[in-house]
Amino acid sequence: MRDPRMQKLAENLVGYSINVQPGENILIDMIGSERDLAKCLVEEVAKRGGRPFVETSDRSVLRSMLMNATEEQIKLWASFDLKRMEAMQGYIAVRSGENINSLADVPSDKMKLYDKYYRHPIHSEQRVKHTKWVVLRYPNHSMAQLANMSTEAFEDFYFDVCNLDYAKMDKAMDPLEAMMKKTDRVRIVAPGTDLTFSIKGIGASKCAGEKNIPDGEVYSCPIRDSVQGTITYNAPSVYSGVTFENISFTFKDGKIIEATSNNTEKLNEILDMDEGARYIGEFSLGFNPYILHPMKDILFDEKIAGSLHFTPGQAYEDTDNGNRSAVHWDLVLIQRPEYGGGEVYFDDVLIRKDGLFVIPELEGLNPENLT
Repeated sequence: MRDPRMQKLAENLVGYSINVQPGENILIDMIGSERDLAKCLVEEVAKRGGRPFVETSDRSVLRSMLMNATEEQIKLWASFDLKRMEAMQGYIAVRSGENINSLADVPSDKMKLYDKYYRHPIHSEQRVKHTKWVVLRYPNHSMAQLANMSTEAFEDFYFDVCNLDYAKMDKAMDPLEAMMKKTDRVRIVAPGTDLTFSIKGIGASKCAGEKNIPDGEVYSCPIRDSVQGTITYNAPSVYSGVTFENISFTFKDGKIIEATSNNTEKLNEILDMDEGARYIGEFSLGFNPYILHPMKDILFDEKIAGSLHFTPGQAYEDTDNGNRSAVHWDLVLIQRPEYGGGEVYFDDVLIRKDGLFVIPELEGLNPENLT
């Protein structure tokens, strides 16, 4: 018998997140061994008159593919999958791989080919811009371990987070979205961080369960050359299977001119992938009340209550500063007191301190008002 929480999740993904309509083609992209949720999704899409298509894959197999791939092969592979993505109106990705480090030892030159010729055209350019899409993780032993929780406790946490009342959160986001659209200057202060930039005229977009599950952020983007100062992130991050900690960037006229971490050499290899990788493509404030601590999974970590992320690489089309890159790397700074605290200022007005919104119109996004 299926877990009713899983059935509810499938209903939410199909009916709310991407709002499947009759006749739409929906690609269900299943990474890992989980099958029950994929079956629920197929049934829910069909119930609403959509046409479900399923792709199943495994990170360890992908590793073998990339280890042995040539540029010509990746381009041909991408041409097949791009054609399929172009035929889709919706996309649901469920990621449940057991080992987040499966791609850690793939050589940098192979990952660059994969990012440039596969991930960027299919996902950044086609899927993100031209489909209704939602991406989520599925709970397993590996995720529970990363969260330092038992598998049973993590499952409870997971369904609390993913089945949150996102319609309620959506309404509470309206004042922040409106404020960000009117803001010029932003300043971020925290241990090892004093950063300024402008978001004037860029716009803002709220995320309430329609793109990612879990969700809970409002994002904008800096004017490309406006970023000045230093930011030091305090959440670890996994990129292409490699774990980075204590990442710090120094900016001059928008460009990352110094980058350090526990693996400075590898970090700079990523930032040197193309010109746009050393400029910022997203600035976002996160506030999901159930997500409090990093677990090396960006779909969760970027929504941490009292966090922000400041993202090297590709800008989104709806908050576009013109930056283009094969990289889009959400890196997280948590500003709650136990992580060192911090402040966010909009046009010299303090709007969030130590992870809590401090002006009345934004207090609806504090944890006690979202749970």
